[in-house]
Amino acid sequence: MAIYREKDIFERRNAANEAKKALLERFKAKPAADDPAVLARQAERKAILDARAIREAEKARLKQEKLAREAAERAERQAMAEAARLAAEAVAAEEAERRQAEESERIAFELADEASRKAKRDARYAARKARVGRTPPGFSAR
Repeated sequence: MAIYREKDIFERRNAANEAKKALLERFKAKPAADDPAVLARQAERKAILDARAIREAEKARLKQEKLAREAAERAERQAMAEAARLAAEAVAAEEAERRQAEESERIAFELADEASRKAKRDARYAARKARVGRTPPGFSAR
């Protein structure tokens, strides 16, 4: 079993100094801004960003075309629905007009029939009165 030994202040200070030196060495080893490798990486990143911008512009253009196409289709569907609604209203109006005409004919026929029956009834009544003679109201001739 290992016994844990705490580091003393000198070991901690030396470790911190070593870490600072390592960071400084890494920074110093970093290539300059005019280094060909750095310029190549920058050119590659720029090419990637340009390609991404082109793709996004194409995607936005396609989306606008799709929205315009959908709007045109929606307008066409609404126009067709409106035309169908107007046609249905016209058919319904014609049907209502036809039913109204049939109802008027039926009522005229019933009124004419009722007038004809009344005229026949009045003629029978007048004939009976002529046969029997005049009797006071409420009395029968028999």
